[in-house]
Amino acid sequence: MDLITLAFSIHRPEILPLAADLMAAHDAVFLEEPPTPGFAAMLRGELPVAEYLLESETEYPEFGRRTCDLLQDLSRRGKPIFQVEPFLEALVGIHDFFADGGRPPELTPGSVAARVYAAEKAATAALLAYYRTVMTGSFAAALAAVKDFAAVDAARFRLRDELRADALIPRMAEHGRVYIEAGEIHHGLWGALHTRLAGRGRLRAHYLSAPVVRKLTGRGRLAGPGDRLTLLYLYHPRSRDARLDLLAARSLVYNKLLTKEEMPAGPGEFPHTRDEVATIQVVQRLSLGDCKQLFPVIRRLGTAAARELVRTHLQHAGDRRWPSIWSAARG
Repeated sequence: MDLITLAFSIHRPEILPLAADLMAAHDAVFLEEPPTPGFAAMLRGELPVAEYLLESETEYPEFGRRTCDLLQDLSRRGKPIFQVEPFLEALVGIHDFFADGGRPPELTPGSVAARVYAAEKAATAALLAYYRTVMTGSFAAALAAVKDFAAVDAARFRLRDELRADALIPRMAEHGRVYIEAGEIHHGLWGALHTRLAGRGRLRAHYLSAPVVRKLTGRGRLAGPGDRLTLLYLYHPRSRDARLDLLAARSLVYNKLLTKEEMPAGPGEFPHTRDEVATIQVVQRLSLGDCKQLFPVIRRLGTAAARELVRTHLQHAGDRRWPSIWSAARG
């Protein structure tokens, strides 16, 4: 291994042109997804992309379509492409095991399947508790639920990154320049790979959205309050950091303001990145008291209505910069 590029990415169409040239400059590409039926046939053009995506049940259809187009092009040029995500692969196997009549106690203690099941079970329970509390509970209860889920989710990410690093190391050995796709929350993968490489090859982190984020904010990295909260727990599992409550409170508002649907993006356009930057800039202006006042009102509102309410709140508080920030971010 000469060079290992850990490319932190987002599942949005706008990021793919930034990924394409970097993927092409490497000898092999390792995707952050479990092996899926029909993948090799899709790469060869034997299985239509639309049919492959239908079978794989992709969450983001436009991103999925454009990703397949990019991967087919790389494959035609002889670039080997691999799907490596053992946590999600194990999760699929667990679902199949249960569908065939298996039960949780039958999972071998200490096995990958047992560890994945325990992590997923804990995260699912915390997520359901979060959803219930956010819709019906008090502000204090919602903060506690957000922090509980972030802590459990961080533990799940830690396991995912450890398992993926274990799977990647032997598979990368036969390639010179390696491109590894990773979601931006998977910071732990860098440390896990660095430890296991032990000096074999040069490992570098590359944030694909950095040029756009730097142009908009002057900084190269972007993280919403929920991701920042999770990262705190990722590196400090027993953290009692004074920022925890404020990050949790801002994440409650942030989740209501951020656009969830795919937005069309022409060449050189970055609507999702701009939207995320604008939303982060908005919630950074909110105090814990602001969030407490807004939370019971916006939690049942749609995105547009929640944005308007926060706009009005900030204007009444004397902060009249928010509408211009939003307009600039959307432009």
